[in-house]
Amino acid sequence: MSQLTLFVFYLSIILSPAEAEPFKADVCLNAEEQKLFKIINQYRRSKKLKAIPYSASLTLVAQLHAKDLADHYNFDPKGKCNPHSWSENGEWGACCYTNDHKQAKCMWDKPMEIAGYNSPGYEIAYFSSAGASADEGLSGWKKSPSHNPLIINEGMWEQAEWQAMGVGIYKEYAVVWFGQLDDSSTLRSCQDRN
Repeated sequence: MSQLTLFVFYLSIILSPAEAEPFKADVCLNAEEQKLFKIINQYRRSKKLKAIPYSASLTLVAQLHAKDLADHYNFDPKGKCNPHSWSENGEWGACCYTNDHKQAKCMWDKPMEIAGYNSPGYEIAYFSSAGASADEGLSGWKKSPSHNPLIINEGMWEQAEWQAMGVGIYKEYAVVWFGQLDDSSTLRSCQDRN
C-alpha cells in the first residue's frame, strides 16, 4: 500500500460520520468575569442559597451581548430600547426591549437562538461609563429592586431554580444570564480543556 493510499485510508477513518464528535468551542472567562461569577455565588451562599453552576452557553450569550452593547448601543436611561436590547449587527435577530417589558421574549429567547440553550434565559445588565467591574456591578444589582430578586430568588423569582449562569464583561458593560436548564451544550469552558 502506498503512503498516499494509507493516508487516505486513515483520514477516512478519522472523518467517519459515525465517529465524528459534535463541534466544541471554548468559552473563556477573563479574570474580572471569573470574579463576578464567584462573588455572585458567594452572595447567594450568604443568603443560604446554593451556588449556580457555570454555563458555557449562557456565557457565550453574555459575552456577545456585552460586546454588542459596548459597540452598538447608545446608553440613554430614557431611551426607547433599554440595555436588554440587541443590535442588528450580529448573527442574531435585532431586539428592542422596551421599558414596559412588552418585548421581553425577544431577549429571553437569545440563549436558544445564539447558543442552542433549550430554555429561556434571564439577563441582568450593568453600565458604567468608567468601565464595568465585578464589584461595582454586583453592588449596583444588590441595591436594585428589579435585579436583586433575580439573583437571590425572591419575589417573582422565588420558584425559579437556577441551573446555569453565564457572565460577560466588556468595556462599560457587565451582563449575567440565568437559566433553569442544566447546560448540557457542546460548548465548554476553558477550564475543561485538559
